[in-house]
Amino acid sequence: MRDFIAVAKEVFDLESSAILGLKESVGLDFNAVIELILGIKGRLVVSGMGKSGHIGAKIAATLASTGTPSFFMHPAEALHGDLGMLTCGDAVLAISNSGESEEILRLIPSIKARKIPLIALCGKRDSTLVKECDYFLNISVEKEACPLQLAPTSSTTATLAMGDAIAVALMRARNFKPEDFALFHPGGSLGRKLLTRVKDVMVAQNLPIVAPDSTFKQLIATMTSGKLGMCLVLEDKKLLGIITDGDLRRALNAEKFNALAKEIMTRNPKTIKQEAMASEAESLMLQYKIKELVVMDSLNVVGVVQLYAIAGV
Repeated sequence: MRDFIAVAKEVFDLESSAILGLKESVGLDFNAVIELILGIKGRLVVSGMGKSGHIGAKIAATLASTGTPSFFMHPAEALHGDLGMLTCGDAVLAISNSGESEEILRLIPSIKARKIPLIALCGKRDSTLVKECDYFLNISVEKEACPLQLAPTSSTTATLAMGDAIAVALMRARNFKPEDFALFHPGGSLGRKLLTRVKDVMVAQNLPIVAPDSTFKQLIATMTSGKLGMCLVLEDKKLLGIITDGDLRRALNAEKFNALAKEIMTRNPKTIKQEAMASEAESLMLQYKIKELVVMDSLNVVGVVQLYAIAGV
């Protein structure tokens, strides 16, 4: 079997160098592009032909999912009617490494006639696209990873990185939060967690509750019937502590068979409000390495939320 590991490493070196090279070329135009996009009333319409088009579609998808209304417009289809997708409040992000892609250049007169700002992601500063654009972001690379220097490889990687930089800068400018991300991703696991509140996943009925003077035998019976692997210690509806199956096992190992609930309970257990997000509850449990939180309203215990219930959301 032939060994191509050296080839893979060479590609990684070339493409990582292409991305690092962007640090040297990025300038004030980047700030101007971000301010422009933040100020438009419409959408950022991304267009590119061939491999640039595939990268452009990904950039548009990333922008749309992170708070910047955006979509991909195929330049060839645009020449046959899809230019009607553009509105005067939009801006166009045109991608062409050479800056001479015929389909992209043929869009320029219509874009200019409607006074729509044109941003060029291009690798050739003296190209036609750059000369005609309003804003230019340089994505030039010294060398493609392709050994023939024909297939877009390093250049498409650099373009994708520039698109990510634009998206992240816009997220920072808009103070885009996980909750905002969830609104655009309700079908994913993260989205469901970020949209789900503690009250939606907590156990609220038939809670396993014992008094502080409950006997060891009563503890075992309550915990067994409750099927949560824990029980709450309450006195006049006031939360005093929590007893987990771990607390119970430690008491058994210490042969504390005559211990009362108040003697083996964990005092001041971690609590959370029922209106809190499930993601917040999950973070707390992972932080403190516990499996459950006591859910409170303003004063009283109203439920228990467990880690496995959130993990299943």
